[in-house]
Amino acid sequence: IKAALKHEAAFRQEMALFVILAPAVFWLGDSWLEYAILIGSLFLVLIVEILNSAIEAVVDRFVEDHHELAGRAKDMGSAAVLFSLLNVIIIWSFIAYNRYLA
Repeated sequence: IKAALKHEAAFRQEMALFVILAPAVFWLGDSWLEYAILIGSLFLVLIVEILNSAIEAVVDRFVEDHHELAGRAKDMGSAAVLFSLLNVIIIWSFIAYNRYLA
């Protein structure tokens, strides 16, 4: 975690998002299950970002020239991060809708 915070700007941004949104879990959620789902979605982003950073570090270490598979691996890692962020948006939106608009 220390290395990710030091070397990965995206991880720092997502950690800042986590720090901002984590307290809101108890404002938005209405049960322990909702708290778990909300905070779990935030943790998932951090987990996927660390894995993506690891993939990128390995690819950068061992691939000197552009290689199709190396580019594909990095793109897939980035896509996984995108899906984890979309997951946060969807979960938080559904719970907010259920709490305030339903």
